[in-house]
Formats: sequence, structure tokens, C-alpha cells
Amino acid sequence: MKKIQALFSLVFIASCATEPALNPQEEFAQADHFKAICYHPVSVGNTQRSWEFLDQDIDLMQEAGIGVVRVYVPIAEEEVLDKFAARGMKVITSFGYNQDSIYDLHSGTYLDYVRKYKDHPAIYLWELGNEYNYHPEWFGGDLMNWYKTLESATDAIHAIDTNHLVTTAHGEVPDSIALYHGRNLDMWGFNVYRWDLPASFVADWRSKSNKPFYFSELGADSYMTIKKDSLEQGVNERAQALAVGHIIDQLTPLANEFEGMTLFSFTDGWWKAGNPDIQDIGGWAPNSSGVPYDGSPNEEFWGIVNIDRTKKEVFSTVQDRFLKE
Repeated sequence: MKKIQALFSLVFIASCATEPALNPQEEFAQADHFKAICYHPVSVGNTQRSWEFLDQDIDLMQEAGIGVVRVYVPIAEEEVLDKFAARGMKVITSFGYNQDSIYDLHSGTYLDYVRKYKDHPAIYLWELGNEYNYHPEWFGGDLMNWYKTLESATDAIHAIDTNHLVTTAHGEVPDSIALYHGRNLDMWGFNVYRWDLPASFVADWRSKSNKPFYFSELGADSYMTIKKDSLEQGVNERAQALAVGHIIDQLTPLANEFEGMTLFSFTDGWWKAGNPDIQDIGGWAPNSSGVPYDGSPNEEFWGIVNIDRTKKEVFSTVQDRFLKE
């Protein structure tokens, strides 16, 4: 992200304008295109994040060509951040709205985290929320409560950290209200599920804004709820590998248009849809009809590795493409 860091001061100075006069094609042409993975490791039988496989996980990520992890909850253990930094990896840190007053936006304790870790070498981006635009029910039925928080939190982080960019992970293309309240963001992150054809998003975003962006979630799961074409119903690693390969191949020629891509996710999550002792079928996610190739997001089957860290077929698909670039 050399291009982003080098021009952070330009973005920050312009942040009070409705739309900074940036041209990512020209201004950011020389930067690295980051390759990331969503990372929330929860062990069998548990529902809370655990670092027991951290060293093995970092080995596997680097084997696959992944240099950045995106976490949904700030990493409170400094020794974990130290391990990522020691291996030359970076962390996109997402702050949730209400996480029991632990480094969250509602309580304001997210700023304690920013102050504590803003100089840590593993920190990459500060990310506010994860597709909250799909969840007005979390904000008293009124998304304006979220957008006002997004705006104030962006400004608050800028006031204490001028070295890292502030982003959000938004579901699909934002409307005019979101764009206005996100006008001081340094760039946007987008969770995009358009089957295996995400490239159309680039033109859709450019019709709205010239701000830099990255894909904060892309991917597919390894369970087919139905039989479709040559893809059999049930556990189907081939379907996942085909979809993720097509997604990366579609976006690779457009790499200069965006800052990076984040695949969802590193490991299967048995805690998400039912009994954490077993891998359950099912689960639900908003705006999920675009999940390839069955339109059904089986929430516990999204890893590029299984929960025991054996590689799925998609692992080599990612490795072949990420290391080739």
C-alpha cells in the first residue's frame, strides 16, 4: 500500500471536502496491490476466537501468497500483533459498533485501541463496521444512527493518528446518504457477492466516486445446497475452487483500479450456524443470493482450509494466482 501511505497527507487535507479530487488511476499507479484474507479463528467446540494455531496459520497464509489479514474484532494481545509484524504481515483492524464496551464504537473505547497500537508495525488500516448498512435493526431501525457514528469516528481517529487510513466495510455500492457521511473516509472497503463476476462493481463504484477502494470480502463456500449444472449437492470443494478462481481472474486485470482484495475466509467456522462441535449446514447472511454457485451462504464452509487446517482444493487455486501476480 505504498501508494496509499505516500498520499495519506493529500487525502487527509482534502477530507473535509465532499469528494477529494483524487484520480486513483494516476495518483496511485505505483503501489502494491494487497492480497488479504478474513481471519476469525475459532476452535472446535468454542464460540470465541483463539490463537492456538496462529503460527501454523501464518505459515499457511504466506504459503498461499497472503500478506494481510482482516479481523472483525481488534486483536487485544500484543504478542499476536508482534507475530504478524515479525513475519512481515499486516492487519486490517475492524471496530464493531457494540462489543460490550471492549474497543467498540458505541462506548468510544475504540480510541483507546488506536492510541495504544497506532505505532505498532502490524497495523495497516482502521476499518469501521462490517456491512452495517444491511442491519438497521442494530441501530433502532434507523441507519442514520450508524452513519452519524461512522462520520464522527472517522474524524476522531484522524485527530489522533495521521499515519493510517480510515475505512469502512460496506455492503455493495453505497447510496447518497452513506456517501455523504463517509465523505471523510480515506477509502472504502466493499463486501461484494456478485456470483463469480465481481468486475462490474468497479464501474458501478466509479460512477459514484473517484475515491480509492478495496474489496473487503469476496469468495465462495464449499457446500452446494442444490445440484447445479455439473456441481453436485453437498460438500463440494470443486465448486468453491472454481468460483474463487473466477473471481480472482476477473479482478486481476483491473488491479490498478482498486487497492486490494480480501477473501472470505481463512478457516471454516463451526461456531456460526449451530452446534460448535460439528460442522452444520445452513446459516444466513444479508444480500446473499449472489453467493456462487447455489445462492446460499452455508456459513460454516467458507475457509480455504478446514478447521483442522488441512488444505481445501481452493487453497492451491488462491496460491497459484496470488503468487503469480
